[in-house]
Amino acid sequence: MEKNVALIALFAALIAALGLIPKVTLGFGVPITAQSLGVMLCGTILGSKRGGLAVLLFLLIVAIGVPLLSGGRGGLGVFASPSAGFLIGWPVAAFVTGLIVEKWRGAPLMIVAGIASVIGGIVVMYAFGIVGMSIALEKSLIEAAGLTTAFIPGDLLKAGIAGMLTAALAKARPASLLSRADAV
Repeated sequence: MEKNVALIALFAALIAALGLIPKVTLGFGVPITAQSLGVMLCGTILGSKRGGLAVLLFLLIVAIGVPLLSGGRGGLGVFASPSAGFLIGWPVAAFVTGLIVEKWRGAPLMIVAGIASVIGGIVVMYAFGIVGMSIALEKSLIEAAGLTTAFIPGDLLKAGIAGMLTAALAKARPASLLSRADAV
């Protein structure tokens, strides 16, 4: 139990640390950050439940006002910004990413973790993000989806990095890969 709590807190801290990498804010108010890589790693390494909880812990700390989002943003106001949908989608993205890694055993881990990061960390996250941008920017879903194309190259790179880091961790310290330890 204590180990789970410590790992959840550690990965929430990882997401916060990735926020120190300077953000690039696009013209429509949604920044490109490294923090979505942390969300992907929460799922690929911790698994669905722990990964989702790590992201929820991070968002709770942000909601109470600690400026942990890239660019020093924090507080409830970020949940009314154009990036709110992405933030709300982060725990679901980590959960889905982790679930795929837990269940899919038929391919090399680097490929599974990379594809899981694309499905959870891009497709699922974008589904929430597009809806949030549509509401916040008063644009149609199609217009909001068009705006997200600016994120795709960087997010594909992050998914590849998540796959490589997960596979490297599994090779160096197999017991540390909890997304595979719990799977049946």
